Amino acid sequence: MWIIQGVLSFLASAGFGIIFNTPKKMLFYCGFVGMTGWLVYRAFNIYSDDPVQASFLGAFAVAVFAHLLAKKFRTPMIIFSVAGIIPLVPGGMAYNAMRHIVENDYLNAISFATGAFMVSGAIAMGLVFAEVMIQIIFRNTFGRRNKTE
Repeated sequence: MWIIQGVLSFLASAGFGIIFNTPKKMLFYCGFVGMTGWLVYRAFNIYSDDPVQASFLGAFAVAVFAHLLAKKFRTPMIIFSVAGIIPLVPGGMAYNAMRHIVENDYLNAISFATGAFMVSGAIAMGLVFAEVMIQIIFRNTFGRRNKTE
């Protein structure tokens, strides 16, 4: 099951890379970032049974790998992070929230909407937290070296 999910998340991320006009040389890496984020999400979702925490960690992994690949290839990080975050987006929950609103089942709609909102917030926080951590690490690593030279 892990292999199937890895392959499908790779294809989804690479496919969205095509939609977002990612350079052809970077499509493989977009797929890799998305697959990594999804597998981290699945591992922690199974471990903790909390999709909010798992989404945070998956988005954190996406941002870290996107940042490392951006440094390696000297391209903008957004090329990898936008395509890589696609498998984590809670589209099913948002769809169910809207479906229950249309059916006048507001109690279930609130439940699904709250879940989608929390997962979306966790994804945003994971991306921001990883960016801050990367900036601190690179500033301390390269800042000290530049001051001693």
